[in-house]
Amino acid sequence: MEISRYSFKDTLKENAGLSVYNTGYEQCQKNYCWGPALRDHYLIHYVSHGKGTFVCNKHSYELKQGDMFFIAPGQLVSYRADQQEPWAYCWVGFNGTDARRLVTMAGFSTAQPVLTAVDPEETSRRLLRIAEVSGNTAASDAEMAGYLYLFLACLIQHNDRHATTDPHQEYVANALRFIQYNYANDIGVNDIAQYVGISRSQLYRAFLQDFGVSPHSYLQKYRINEACSLLHNIGISIAEVAGSVGFNDPLYFSRVFKAIKRCTPSEYQRRNAHV
Repeated sequence: MEISRYSFKDTLKENAGLSVYNTGYEQCQKNYCWGPALRDHYLIHYVSHGKGTFVCNKHSYELKQGDMFFIAPGQLVSYRADQQEPWAYCWVGFNGTDARRLVTMAGFSTAQPVLTAVDPEETSRRLLRIAEVSGNTAASDAEMAGYLYLFLACLIQHNDRHATTDPHQEYVANALRFIQYNYANDIGVNDIAQYVGISRSQLYRAFLQDFGVSPHSYLQKYRINEACSLLHNIGISIAEVAGSVGFNDPLYFSRVFKAIKRCTPSEYQRRNAHV
């Protein structure tokens, strides 16, 4: 079985906008199977040739060359190579504060985990480019992230041009975009719903379906992840971090931070800050 596999996972990477955790290419043997199991990050596989089966949400998908399958964090899946024509695929595993918004805009969701590449050659080329520049240096991290952004941008462009508009997907993408651009301001669920143009209850149902949490919980976690990035700087105070991510009250910020990260902001800063 031909395998090219590279892993670059770092527990701090989840606080970056987009970071590559692993990437590679694999020519599978007949009936090679992975799972049922789950991941703690996002994964996109592209089938370069052959056939296989992907099982997600108790639904089985028969895939072939040109198809892509998407795995979200915490989602139980399995996949198996065909007995007669075992597939080969390339993949990228990633995470970050931009990840969910971008995969949603690309057309993927837990309810729609399979897409067919509009331009298979370009899709394969962009995905393999991530593996080609892989490495364990800061420069490699930046280069891999850059090519991952370009790969997702390609999928988003094709989705915009060829996919029919899904109102639910559009609501969620707009909500995530609003959060990304406004989390540092004094915004709440009402502001998000008003921007998207739906009611609070509709927004709640959409987030529960896609993320398993309320819009308020998602916003708080997003803010705390951004705070973690700021806390890597030892020269910034907890109050300054709180104000920078949309919390007017540093004490309330500290309570929310501890509830999500299981430690106080000060403890996190001591462990992770760079002089």
